Amino acid sequence: MADLQSLQDLVSTSSENAAPVHVQKLDAQGRAYATGKRKNAIARVWIRPGTGKITVNTREFSAYFARPVLQMLVRQAIGVANRNGQYDIVATVAGGGLSGQAGALRHGISKALTYYEPELRGVLKKGGFLTRDSRVVERKKYGRAKARRSFQFSKR
Repeated sequence: MADLQSLQDLVSTSSENAAPVHVQKLDAQGRAYATGKRKNAIARVWIRPGTGKITVNTREFSAYFARPVLQMLVRQAIGVANRNGQYDIVATVAGGGLSGQAGALRHGISKALTYYEPELRGVLKKGGFLTRDSRVVERKKYGRAKARRSFQFSKR
């Protein structure tokens, strides 16, 4: 470490270690890629400028996620960022159930949006879209029927 001669040297070194600058991350085709996770589901998401079409596992997303609640969950991040109809989203989801997959897709879309437009990071972070929901199913313990439930007690 360099020897600091004055208080001014200390100020100049601390300003170099300022907040990280987020830059646009695109692949060769001009797409932003991100991975979203929720429970046991993993979503791989590619985002590029377009008409707002969302494709999940080569199917229309409204056909894949039939329940309106899950459709709303997937569209949430785009709505908060005011980018409805501006990006085409292609995603592959695997693992878990439909609810976990929808949450993973929301997380992946949010991350991909920040990679494409870094200035959206503050809005999405404030809404809690960039935080991975770490709640997963608790494991089963030995001597128990399930994770916490005991076997039925019988006195005789």
